[in-house]
Amino acid sequence: MAATHECVRNGGNIAEERFVRIGGIEQWMTIRGASCANPVVLIVHGGPGNPMTPYAERLYGAWEKDFTLVQWDQRGAGRTFGRNKGSADAILSVERMAKDGIEVAEYVRGRLGKQKLILKGGSWGSVLGVHMAKMRPDLFAAYVGTSQLVSHPANIAASYDRVLERARAAGDSKTVASIEALGPPPWKNPRNFGVLRRATRVYEGKATDPAPKAWWTKAPGYATAEAEAEYEAGEDYAFLQFVGMDNNGMLSTIDLPKLGTRFDIPVYLIQGTEDLVTTKEVTKVYFDSITAPHKDLILLERVGHDPNAAMLDAQYKVLQSLRAR
Repeated sequence: MAATHECVRNGGNIAEERFVRIGGIEQWMTIRGASCANPVVLIVHGGPGNPMTPYAERLYGAWEKDFTLVQWDQRGAGRTFGRNKGSADAILSVERMAKDGIEVAEYVRGRLGKQKLILKGGSWGSVLGVHMAKMRPDLFAAYVGTSQLVSHPANIAASYDRVLERARAAGDSKTVASIEALGPPPWKNPRNFGVLRRATRVYEGKATDPAPKAWWTKAPGYATAEAEAEYEAGEDYAFLQFVGMDNNGMLSTIDLPKLGTRFDIPVYLIQGTEDLVTTKEVTKVYFDSITAPHKDLILLERVGHDPNAAMLDAQYKVLQSLRAR
């Protein structure tokens, strides 16, 4: 049981960084905010293997006046991977990592004396977010998903088709040839996903506003040679676990509709119209199937799969609306 932080008693700020025992291993967690009286937002990072803790101050620092922000480097990522190097031989699963997320939420609830947290997940983190919201709705006031992954077969097929459409329309014979050479999904070759992802980034870049370059400068504590090596090693490990050597990784298991589309908490999905990884068409079908106390689908022009200023502004607006309730 987490000991309650002194800021709960005096209403002060909190700036905590530490390893916490989650799921039987030491996992890196940060808790930051101007007042422990504020609502708590649990941010579930994407990737897998791409924790936002090194960039948190630049991306989310301004939010700390109104919210207490919690992040953790997931199993197989960042400092958590560095602390548990022996885990490189372990098999990751959505279920195990979602259970980790529930343990994180329970720890934070005890630490900050809160009944419920706001759950925010993006891309890969949106998969864990939905699993967590379905597993323990009592822990969360709302779920906010961005670039929502829904179903591997549906998402990958739509991504393949949309990229081919864009490349053909642009007369980009090189990209057309490289994508057509893959053949329609599903695939066995784990490299195929990377080929498609590179193409989506190119064509999203033509139709979206880029994020400020300053966002992607790591905080000093994460920019040491050791921390950089841990981050990169975690990325490599988590990507292989995600895709699998024979199209049999965590990605192949994603099918959120199978969990049921009834939610006991409000659901907000934030979707870039130019997202070629989790396309708006697939997101809209999933959103329409959801039953929840409240739901909203926010479509953003000139936004793709990855964060930019418009995406973060939309997330903050949703969080503020929840804060006002």
